[in-house]
Amino acid sequence: MEFVDSTALSTALPTLSVAFGTDPIHLKLALTSYILALAVLAPASGWIADRFGPRRVFMLAMGVFLIASVLCGFSRTLPQLVIFRTLQGLGGALMTPVGRLIVVGSAPRDQLVSALSWFTMPALVGPLIGPPLAGLILGVADWPWIFFINVPVGLLGMLAVSRFVPELPQPHPGPFDWRGYAIAAVAITLTIGAAETLGVGLVPVHIQMGMALVAVGAIALYVSHALRMKKPVLDVRLLTLSTFRASTAGGGLVRMGLGATPFLLPLLLQVGLGWGPFEAGLVTIGTGLGAMSCKPVAPWVIRRLGFRTTLVGSNLAAAVLTALPALFRNSTPIPLIVATLMISGFVRSLQFTAINAVAYADIPREKMSQASTVAVVTQQMALSVGISLGALMLHLARGSGDAPLTPDRFLLPFLAVGVVSSLAGPLFSRLPEDAGSRIGGRAAR
Repeated sequence: MEFVDSTALSTALPTLSVAFGTDPIHLKLALTSYILALAVLAPASGWIADRFGPRRVFMLAMGVFLIASVLCGFSRTLPQLVIFRTLQGLGGALMTPVGRLIVVGSAPRDQLVSALSWFTMPALVGPLIGPPLAGLILGVADWPWIFFINVPVGLLGMLAVSRFVPELPQPHPGPFDWRGYAIAAVAITLTIGAAETLGVGLVPVHIQMGMALVAVGAIALYVSHALRMKKPVLDVRLLTLSTFRASTAGGGLVRMGLGATPFLLPLLLQVGLGWGPFEAGLVTIGTGLGAMSCKPVAPWVIRRLGFRTTLVGSNLAAAVLTALPALFRNSTPIPLIVATLMISGFVRSLQFTAINAVAYADIPREKMSQASTVAVVTQQMALSVGISLGALMLHLARGSGDAPLTPDRFLLPFLAVGVVSSLAGPLFSRLPEDAGSRIGGRAAR
């Protein structure tokens, strides 16, 4: 439901720009406001799940998400949409990490790769269904139905959770780290806010610099605080584990490219190339098909090659494939575009399966909720910064604010996010050869 919503909204950005009378680039606020809310509340998700039970929290999160979806559909201005997308993010902040916690906390260690591979499978259906669904909705109805469609899906999901997800008793997490949470919230908000406003003229430069400096200071203050706490809201001591550190830092760089692509690609196809939303949605199905086809293969590849080799090789391929849409033109054969997106989806799926699994290779079971929380926060921050990076590069390539978004304007944005994604390769290469051997990776010779 979350991924259908996000990918459908990305496809509908050009339509929303007409409905709200605003520049398509400014509509990134509808995407980043959701991610910001998710990232700010996510640090508390592990404690909330341990305190009240993962199943109960998951149900509550779905209810909040559904109410916010209906309110988004009734929005009539961009500020209203941003406010209700923020409320959606509060629900998503508990759905994503708590759902992962349920799976990671229940799966045997030697089956963790397969469990996480299946866990991400439903999320891959979103990019598969979202774009053509958005195109179909925009062809026969109006954009609010992109949000209203969540209601029946969410109600069925809540029914399934109530019937099939067992109660998972958790040890009492102890008192909540309110001071640490407040510091972390300031750091996350200002980091994403500084990235969101960078170079697009929304706020003066001196305010942007001030936000960035305060964000850096808040991060340093939080690290100092967390190292003194027995149970901080975000346990930074987990980063001393090489597998978790590589997954968090390297995965963050990779997700910057992942965050930028759903923002840039619909604009390229619909505004740059002049396609309709339905045609653009059908073409981008290739990414979802490629990603789904990788899921049965990923555990076998990781067993044969090991986590380090899989991550380094897939990172190089994914970085190149992330940048390739920069070359799409109206003269580019559609089968070639679809094939490129399919291969990109396959490689990305392999990469993210390895990134998500290796993160938990050395995490003790009692630390799973803390690790899941740290992972989700860094992932969402990276996705938000990725959207902002793509928008900034597009703004710079566009030059004048009134210049048309022709296909050549997308060359710089796609190349930039591809280069940023490739920076994860050196981080992955530092992993030991037998990294993750206990959870399905290849052991050292």
